[in-house]
Amino acid sequence: MKLSMRIIVLIVLPGLLLGMACMDKKPYSSPPGYDLNNPVKYNMPEKLTEISGITFHNGKPDSLYAEEDEKGRVYYFKPGDKEVKHTEFGKPGDYEDIGILNNRVIMMRSDGVFFVFPLAQVRLGQIGDVQKWNNLLPDGEYEGLYADEVSGQFYVLCKHCSDENTSKKSTVYSFKVSADGTSAKQSGQFDINVKDIEAMTGSKKIAFHPSALTKNTATNEWYILSSVNKMLVVADNAWKVKAIYPINPALFRQPEGIAFDNQRNLYISNEGDKVTPGNVLKFNYKK
Repeated sequence: MKLSMRIIVLIVLPGLLLGMACMDKKPYSSPPGYDLNNPVKYNMPEKLTEISGITFHNGKPDSLYAEEDEKGRVYYFKPGDKEVKHTEFGKPGDYEDIGILNNRVIMMRSDGVFFVFPLAQVRLGQIGDVQKWNNLLPDGEYEGLYADEVSGQFYVLCKHCSDENTSKKSTVYSFKVSADGTSAKQSGQFDINVKDIEAMTGSKKIAFHPSALTKNTATNEWYILSSVNKMLVVADNAWKVKAIYPINPALFRQPEGIAFDNQRNLYISNEGDKVTPGNVLKFNYKK
């Protein structure tokens, strides 16, 4: 290579590489009121490396409740605190999400079995009144749960279900809890049209596998998170898809939980691994 050509390469190549790096760092779009590129990050201790679902009680931000994939424990802490407390409620299992309804915790296992117990017992350090609700859902794998404390219902979103084709729809089931809180009965069934997701992303075929579910009560919209698809889906109150937001894999390593507090701030939890701690990302609401 001639000297002049070498000089040109040495001058141009760094600029090209810098340009490519800048393209990689291009901000991802966000729902109105949020910036999904700039969170407040709370790293979790080792025992919450595999943090999964998260929730608040009546949206109060002073206590975040969570569970992880392996142990039958419910954790509680204020985001930012160094100490994370927990209470055991059951045997080890693949627990995926958590909700609070009528002052009772609803813990969902991945096979669609629920463990329900009084919220007050969590802080006493001993849970002695655990109900097991099964046979409410068809065979499948479930990761998304949302408890609506206003309507007295909870909603479950299927990740892989035996009775659905994930290339066409994703099914949501709603349940009404009895007045005494001891049982639940299905109150509805809804479909999220995956074809709408494909149209908005420009993809010919998507196998949609949601991992978390919550509701933005200020806008009456559903926020549906998919770790596998690396996207946040926003749907209206009738489950019609309104918008799709691809999320940055470098920031959202394995997002498994999502919740809002009563100040409209958004929280998303990410599982960690042997090298990277689990975390909770807080996205402050901005008008």
